Amino acid sequence: MGPRIGVTGPDRGGAAAWLFSALAVWRAGGRPLRIRPSRKASIEQLDGLIIGGGADVSPALYGEHRHLPMREMSDPGAFGWRRALGFVLFPLLWLLRWLLTKKRGGLDPARDELEHELIGHAIEKRLPMLGICRGMQLINVALGGTLHQSLEGFYDEYPAIRSVLPRKRVELKPGSRLQQILGTEDAQVNALHRQAIDRLGEGLDAVAREPNGVLQAFEAVGERWLLGVQWHPEYLPQRPDQGALFEALVKRAASRIAE
Repeated sequence: MGPRIGVTGPDRGGAAAWLFSALAVWRAGGRPLRIRPSRKASIEQLDGLIIGGGADVSPALYGEHRHLPMREMSDPGAFGWRRALGFVLFPLLWLLRWLLTKKRGGLDPARDELEHELIGHAIEKRLPMLGICRGMQLINVALGGTLHQSLEGFYDEYPAIRSVLPRKRVELKPGSRLQQILGTEDAQVNALHRQAIDRLGEGLDAVAREPNGVLQAFEAVGERWLLGVQWHPEYLPQRPDQGALFEALVKRAASRIAE
């Protein structure tokens, strides 16, 4: 029996993220367990934890008021030939995201509370943990960091890339755990986020950035296995480097059981 890996998500929507995350965990040799506000799990049931993507993190958690976003400037390619390319290459992925994923945006206080508590317990118990997009942001907030509520105003990119396809390049910190896992100096990733890390939380090290400086990944300083990525590796099952993230998490969870 492989290690039990909890995967968090919302009560409504989020089925596509759950299915692809569960598949990635299963392919890596783990046993995925879906966790939602209405279906909680004790930290004692878990050997590892994935804090998934979704709704914006409440700014009240990092001492700010909510700012309503302005109209987004999206990538025209997402509505033209690049979307057609997505249908050709990844029809199942697009179909599942359209049919099963709740409209992005808004807040989810019940989920914030659940995941904030799980993050604290996972850190206390030294469970290996992976934060994806919103999950990365919430881990950062739980460790005392802050967020940019909107990429508008400081994001040096036009048009802004929002695509499930790997169209954004990020530079990896040499010698970091993330760089060793992915096995490359830089990585091609997707981009579905509207927010980003501002001040980094305590005990975290920035290990991936876009060329414009926007933080794309962090990891815990020292031996603790804690990674956060701004992209969605679960939606890139065709890329071995992204699958390696889940393999590393499951491997660490398995070795923790054996200790």
